[in-house]
Amino acid sequence: MPNLPRGVATNALVIANVLVWLVGFVTGWTERFQVEGGFWSARLSDALHGHASALPADYPWAVPVWLTPVTSAFLHAGLFHLAMNMLVLVVVGRMLEAALGTERFILLYAAGIIGAAAVHYAIDPMATVPVVGASGAISALLAAYFLLFSRRKPQAFGPVPGLVVHIVWLAAAWTGINLLSQLAFAGTALGIAIWAHIGGFIAGLVLAVPLAQSHRPRRPRHDLP
Repeated sequence: MPNLPRGVATNALVIANVLVWLVGFVTGWTERFQVEGGFWSARLSDALHGHASALPADYPWAVPVWLTPVTSAFLHAGLFHLAMNMLVLVVVGRMLEAALGTERFILLYAAGIIGAAAVHYAIDPMATVPVVGASGAISALLAAYFLLFSRRKPQAFGPVPGLVVHIVWLAAAWTGINLLSQLAFAGTALGIAIWAHIGGFIAGLVLAVPLAQSHRPRRPRHDLP
């Protein structure tokens, strides 16, 4: 484990996620939070195109649908879900925040949230199961981390630049991992929003290099494939 730099934004995100979970746990409102603040594709479709889903038309939603991509990123299905996401956020987030600067890091995180919701909605615009968790935003951080800090980068493939090869390889690998995870947990009660993960990852791949261009990223003291 490398020595982790301080990360003001990373720490604030972790604290916010933990506090939201604690409030839900202590009050017993965890499920209510997920219903109100989770991202429902069907709810967004209803808002855009008129009511056509199986969701109750007269449900008094407290959180505007346009805010749910953000609110859903601070909600988690359980303690294990929260712990896994926060562990990755602390390790990867602090490294990226030190490399990109706090403002660019926040922009990357926000892009992961929007990218996750956008791809999830595009794949299944009538889904009636709410998506919750910071995994989409964290996927964007992972994409940027792998792209910026990998020392063994792919070479150019004919006229295709090495950077493009690297982006395509990472996107294919991440998509494959998520498809395999969906297959592994098929038929269980554990639902994984793989397209949200993929959407966040793609957002990270798209923004990583532009955000780092004005910086010299700090290279971690360990190697990545």
